[in-house]
Amino acid sequence: MEILKDSQKPQLNHANVKLAPTPAWTPEQSADLYGINSWGNGYFRINQNGNVSVTPQGTAAGPSVDLHELTQDLLDRGIRVPIMIRFPDIIKSRVDLITGCFAKAVADHNYKGQFCGVYPIKVNQQRHLVEELVKHGRDKRMGLECGSKPELLVVLALMNTPNALVICNGFKDTEYIETAVLSQKLGRHTIIVVDRYEELKLIIDAAKKFNVRPHIGIRAKLNTQGAGKWVDSSGARSKFGLTSVEIMDGLEVLKKEDLLDCVELLHFHIGSQVPAIQSIKSSLKEGARFFTELHAQGCTGLRFIDVGGGLGVDYDGTGSSDSSVNYSEQEYANDVVSVLQGLCDEKGVPHPDIVTESGRFLVAHHSILVFNVMGVNDLRRPEPPRTATKADHPLMQDLQYIYEKMTQDNLNECFNDLLQAKNETLSLFTYGVLNLPQRAWAESMYFAIATKMVALAQQGEDTEDIVNALKEELCDTFFCNFSVFQSVPDSWAVGQVFPVMPIHRLSEQPRREATLADLTCDSDGKLEKFIDTETGKSKKTLNVHDLKAGEHYYLGVFLTGAYQEILGDLHNLFGDTDAVAVSIHESGYTLDHYVPGDTVTEVLSYVQYRHYNMVDNVRQAAEESIQKGTITKQEAKLLIKHYEEGLSGYTYLEDPEA
Repeated sequence: MEILKDSQKPQLNHANVKLAPTPAWTPEQSADLYGINSWGNGYFRINQNGNVSVTPQGTAAGPSVDLHELTQDLLDRGIRVPIMIRFPDIIKSRVDLITGCFAKAVADHNYKGQFCGVYPIKVNQQRHLVEELVKHGRDKRMGLECGSKPELLVVLALMNTPNALVICNGFKDTEYIETAVLSQKLGRHTIIVVDRYEELKLIIDAAKKFNVRPHIGIRAKLNTQGAGKWVDSSGARSKFGLTSVEIMDGLEVLKKEDLLDCVELLHFHIGSQVPAIQSIKSSLKEGARFFTELHAQGCTGLRFIDVGGGLGVDYDGTGSSDSSVNYSEQEYANDVVSVLQGLCDEKGVPHPDIVTESGRFLVAHHSILVFNVMGVNDLRRPEPPRTATKADHPLMQDLQYIYEKMTQDNLNECFNDLLQAKNETLSLFTYGVLNLPQRAWAESMYFAIATKMVALAQQGEDTEDIVNALKEELCDTFFCNFSVFQSVPDSWAVGQVFPVMPIHRLSEQPRREATLADLTCDSDGKLEKFIDTETGKSKKTLNVHDLKAGEHYYLGVFLTGAYQEILGDLHNLFGDTDAVAVSIHESGYTLDHYVPGDTVTEVLSYVQYRHYNMVDNVRQAAEESIQKGTITKQEAKLLIKHYEEGLSGYTYLEDPEA
């Protein structure tokens, strides 16, 4: 891999590979190429300067910021790439959007209940984010959901919105439940959801111990299964939830304890990022039936139905993949309200207040990972190696002949001959017929032929198969200053597609294609699944520009606000990135919060290494080497200096001139 210094970055143009003349490239063409107008939801667009703009209100008329100019400004302030840039104004917009959609659905259907969403903090527990949600949701009755004891402690410290709910999910022990019960005495409306039948006894014991009538929820295990990547979190074999048998047994227990009227909420969940509205409708019908039946069994205090998460985000703009959705947020709200209304009216049951746990929907859009390209591996060969002669092996002469005779008229024939020659090269080398210099020449000639062949095929007709077959082999590898495992782990773990694109130079045609490799030494540390706006599917390469000497090239991964920071790991000891929260207003923008990324020392402390021990060990080794004469005192001093600076530095690559 070649690491590019600012003063040494080459102009990666291949002038002798003739390309068909094209008209001037426009920002609108870049918008179509990257699909930003489909997945951007109005929050992201390309401005006339050819840079990505962020518009938190989702409308072109609202205030905006040029993302490339913002990145340059952050670098001037000493903030380092990779940077996680957060836009809290987008969170406000998302809160307003979902509450507005349900308000409209309630009004249109003459629904008697209210909407009171909650944010499940497991989606992203960053303090500033949760505080923004609480602040923006204060007049919307937006509550919080916790799925563990540590999360409950966070929620109790931050949640003080009147009439908002605190929903307690997850595996619960005595301490978790007692804390939740006692929180009622602080004025919190804390509902403890029974996810396992055994939790019911713990709730009853805590209620007696503190003389409190608890707020109880019951999670029903639906038979209906969702769809998409997280389908296994729903259905009859899901991790949490009570079967119909367990629900009936639990109601009998509560009846004996005179706590049946404490059942306030029915909860069900069909998984995250549900791509199809039909799956949501099916689960709603089954869940609503559970609700009406609980009411029929004497749960007179039942007044909330928690439909869980599942409201998806359109990551790729296709409307037809697991990374997309085939419905709008308004359609989702309409279906929730209409299904509940229909079944409740049928059974004569009062309309419940509707609770959603749409965390991904609320926060995915608000953060962007911006990083720079550090180096490139270019396999294209604009010129062949030396000319093969009659003294060379016949295979080498065959490759020379293919290169010389190739035209647009015989591309298919030459393509088939090239594939055969490639296989023969590998076989002849394996069996000792070709030596290493001969194999190296053959490989270089293969890429020279392929480069010429793609250039010719792009100017011809009916040659799409040839272009597609060769472009993946010829694509660049951009080595990028980030870690997939730390910042976008779902792209590696579950094949999630995230929108990725350059944040500048979008008034120039991106003539190159590349896969993106991160800084880790893991072969899985790469992005090679990108939006293909032509086919509506994903592709393995990203359209990128030539790198220019003396200029940084910045890419952004969008919609990273849900789960990615929380799930990120320390593969190769790459830690958290620098992060900044930016508020946008009519007169410009302000930096609200800056959270510096992990230093090497901090990351090492997570795996039980101590700074002073490490420095002392290296100092002792240096002293021993001085005595042996293998290192000078000046060299040892410089080594220790670099070592200590490395321990206090960023875990990612830093610009030495910054």
